[in-house]
Amino acid sequence: MLNIGGLKNGIVLDHIQAGKSMDIYKYLKLDKLDCQVAIIKNARSNKMGRKDILKIEGGLDVVDLDVLGYIDHNITVNIIKDEKIVEKRTVKLPKKLTNVIQCKNPRCITSIEQELPHIFLLADEENQVYRCAYCEEKYK
Repeated sequence: MLNIGGLKNGIVLDHIQAGKSMDIYKYLKLDKLDCQVAIIKNARSNKMGRKDILKIEGGLDVVDLDVLGYIDHNITVNIIKDEKIVEKRTVKLPKKLTNVIQCKNPRCITSIEQELPHIFLLADEENQVYRCAYCEEKYK
């Protein structure tokens, strides 16, 4: 059994689909932050078989819950204070994403106006389809 030390204060992202932790690391830009991050890949899970876990030192301000919901809306966010879980949050598929994904349509206004934010709206929750707010291009 692999043992990773506990967190005094921070957040633990649990129930991440196995293999998705590096996507989360990238989307949350954790490489740019000056805090400790532990990535546990392919941990055994009774519920999921295998899962990834991310432990992030620091406050909730480092985590964009919309990004988490977009990547994997089954993640549990455990908030740790003084080495105890003080709150558990669940994430859901966000209705709107801003500057998380980019429109690939060459005729979209975001291709011409570089400073415009890339905004995507949830068009089909069941199939997890997002469309560009400007040109309605579907994000694949």
